[in-house]
Amino acid sequence: MSRTTPVQAPPEADASLSHGLKQRHLSMIALGGVIGAGLFVGSGAGIAAAGPSIVVAYVISGVLVMLVMRMLGEMSAAYPSSGSFSAHAERAIGPWAGFTVGWAFWVLLCTAVGLEGIGAAKIVSGWLPGTPEWAWVALFMLVFCGANLAAVKNFGEFEFWFAALKVGAIALFLVLGALAIAGVLPGTDSPGTSNLTDFMPGGGEGLVIGLLASVFAYGGLETVTIAAAESEDPVKGVASAVRTAMWRIGLFYIGSMAVVVTLVPWDSKEVVESGPYVATLDTLGIPGAGQLMNVVVLVALLSAMNANIYGASRIKYSLVRRGQGPKALGRVTGGVPRIAVLASCVFGFVCVVLSYWRPDDVFPWLLNMIGAVILVVWIFIAVSQLRLRRRLEREAPGKLIVRMWAFPVLTWVALAGMAAIFVLMAREPDTRVQLYSTGAMTLVLAAVGYGWQRARARR
Repeated sequence: MSRTTPVQAPPEADASLSHGLKQRHLSMIALGGVIGAGLFVGSGAGIAAAGPSIVVAYVISGVLVMLVMRMLGEMSAAYPSSGSFSAHAERAIGPWAGFTVGWAFWVLLCTAVGLEGIGAAKIVSGWLPGTPEWAWVALFMLVFCGANLAAVKNFGEFEFWFAALKVGAIALFLVLGALAIAGVLPGTDSPGTSNLTDFMPGGGEGLVIGLLASVFAYGGLETVTIAAAESEDPVKGVASAVRTAMWRIGLFYIGSMAVVVTLVPWDSKEVVESGPYVATLDTLGIPGAGQLMNVVVLVALLSAMNANIYGASRIKYSLVRRGQGPKALGRVTGGVPRIAVLASCVFGFVCVVLSYWRPDDVFPWLLNMIGAVILVVWIFIAVSQLRLRRRLEREAPGKLIVRMWAFPVLTWVALAGMAAIFVLMAREPDTRVQLYSTGAMTLVLAAVGYGWQRARARR
């Protein structure tokens, strides 16, 4: 053990979990994980604020995410674990760090499960007027809780087909958009660059708003490093997923934003009201575009529910296995941490209840509390990688299957980028509350984790 490690390092692999995920599952999870409802719908607000410069915003945040994923991939290939960045933070910084980032991420994922369930229910109840939204939420929760309670290959199959549909939909969108821009799509005239002349209508302030929106649209990429621990070949799976991250981000996010702002005026009301993808398909005269995209958004929401229940249960399992939670939650049956799955689903359903019971105070407070958690996670990833890379080079260079580019320069560049985003969040009234609420939760968790670490050291 390295002298810089304050306590025994966490286990490198989770032997009690099954390894039922095949390489095709992991590949499709990596592909589909970057395509979420935030991209299909939430990007509209960013376009309205930044105009065509939203492409620049997505490029900047995309580069930051690529760096984070490369760092995480380096550590996950060396130390595969269902705890992912939480286990890496414990190994590199100390148990309090793993406790802090692990439980913060668990709260984020469980709350996201509730939000996604509500969003999916609204779509289905819109198709079937008169049916209660809560009934649809309950049905979705039951289905995906059941899928995650069964063998991990069931989760993999759900995600494989969900991701295949999302990838197919966005690939078709990009092809249609490229043909329209080139002026070869029947019945459509190419707009040329007419929609790009007012490139930055909101000035620097608009670009900042677009940048913040784009950063949070990338959430969910971390799931593939959690899932890799239960694959047939964790090291190969992580390495493959991380190495293809660059073209996936460039194609799906940046490419689709470029298509949207080229074909549709940035100030079109439909971009925000219907979503940028629906607005684009309507512009191209594609019949039934709205309902078609509603189906895709529904799939994206259900996919995210499934993935977040999985991710939350594995993070919790890893925390408990490392002595950072109630032991009963770490029980594994049939290769699945079923108690952790149930606990994560219950918390997600509590979030749904709060959204109906206290929509004006408690639920917004919960949303603000998790608003900047993903940035906290990224900071712990960068700091952990800075410390673990030196240790790996010294003690186990053979484990460096994936290497961070231009280490340590680009790691410090990423950290500087994260600090800049925090400053930008503090300047914006809408995100300032999120920043402070997340900061308060992180400090409380860090204090509890440090207290637990000291108490454990005295035993």
